[in-house]
Amino acid sequence: MAQYRKLGRESAHRNLMLRNLVTSLLKNGKIQTTEARAKETRRLAEKMITLGKRGDLHARRQAMAFITEETVVKNLFDEIAPKYQEKNGGYTRIMKLGQRRGDGAEAVILELV
Repeated sequence: MAQYRKLGRESAHRNLMLRNLVTSLLKNGKIQTTEARAKETRRLAEKMITLGKRGDLHARRQAMAFITEETVVKNLFDEIAPKYQEKNGGYTRIMKLGQRRGDGAEAVILELV
């Protein structure tokens, strides 16, 4: 049994979609998406914030390898991560919006706490 959601995509497509969602979340502070995507994005976003809290060169390079924009990585290490220095996890919140009009998928807002 897989430890993650497949989201109906091949692995390369899924991984890039999740990288883009994490980048957008860290860039804008919140994103609107489906519940399944949000839960997967939350997993990865919290890992990135934890890397930011570590703050060393290796952590920065690991974040650069995952996040698609250099400015977002800089912002993560300089502004976002220091806010959560005292917190151990739980950096994001999922708020349900109800069902999406087109296909009935559960829509949510994923935001940084």
